[in-house]
Amino acid sequence: MEPTRIAIPAVLIADPGTAGLRVIALTLLDRLLVAAHRGGCHPITVVATGPLPDLRRTQALGIAFNVATQVPPLAPGTLVANTRQLVLAGDIRQIATHGGRLVARDGTVLPAGRIESTPAGETDPWKNLRPVKTLGVAHPVHDESSAIAAGEALWASLNSSADGTVDRHFNRPVGRRLLSRWLVHTPITPNQISVGATLLGVLAGAGFALGSKPMSIVAAVLFQISAIIDCVDGDVARAVYKESPLGKWLDIVGDQVVHASVFIGIAVGLWRASSAAPFLWLGGSAVLGGLISFVVVLRGMRQPGGADGPLQKLIDGATNRDFSVLVLILSIVDRLGWFLWLAAIGSHVFWILALTLQLRLDPKAASRK
Repeated sequence: MEPTRIAIPAVLIADPGTAGLRVIALTLLDRLLVAAHRGGCHPITVVATGPLPDLRRTQALGIAFNVATQVPPLAPGTLVANTRQLVLAGDIRQIATHGGRLVARDGTVLPAGRIESTPAGETDPWKNLRPVKTLGVAHPVHDESSAIAAGEALWASLNSSADGTVDRHFNRPVGRRLLSRWLVHTPITPNQISVGATLLGVLAGAGFALGSKPMSIVAAVLFQISAIIDCVDGDVARAVYKESPLGKWLDIVGDQVVHASVFIGIAVGLWRASSAAPFLWLGGSAVLGGLISFVVVLRGMRQPGGADGPLQKLIDGATNRDFSVLVLILSIVDRLGWFLWLAAIGSHVFWILALTLQLRLDPKAASRK
């Protein structure tokens, strides 16, 4: 995930009292370095009067920086930031590109800004800069308690646009409390978590295929746990800067594998229990609709503006795993056939709607009319 360079030099001041404080497993200096790098700053100079704290993500990402024992002469246009804050890459890029000094949403002025000039005798390089409201999480940090508060604010912001109601109010909070807050301190990677969620979902599909009500309930519980873990990989990736293109594709493809496994498993299990009903055909229709939907979604992601707007909202609403709760309820009341009918029809309704919307929004198609 290499950032676009904007040729803005950055000077990061490692405050002795805060540089080594940890916010969700990473030191503030480590976070500030990664944020500056991802914000497009280059070159980066760290001003430190003592040994540097743990910089595990900076080192893992191979981020180059210089070290100085005092603040060098600041040329106009230099971004200056202190470790007495939690600030994200998007806001670093905002001031690096357009200038100004960051101000948190609650009005707190933060020690980060792009200086225009430094008058003789001026000790505050950010003085008189125009205020710029932060877009993401930003939190002043002075001590251990404020570092904990900054971490809580960061956790609360780590959601996804694809989160459905169940994800927001159950899957993500449960996964965060039981797994995410622990996993960020381990060597386990988000990609490994994604693979684990996928394998658990496939196991749930196998459980459904056995065809008995008790095993269907167990399989539905496994599917629900898979949905919870599916939220954990993104939480961990965003919390400790471990996002990657591979991780994104593992998540997308893994979801499709799990959905297909569940559709097939439910169809086979129902067919075993009552071969007179068209359950295998319904399962095949659901899987086919899912595959076509996957292709349509990929097409939409490549379309200009595919990451925003009504198309993305449709995709987010139809590809989350909120239906895991429905599967669990219908397993308990022994009505999984109802879900299979919904999946068999709904998957095709989704891709038809998504493709229609894509064609309406496609500028090339519009220009041919």
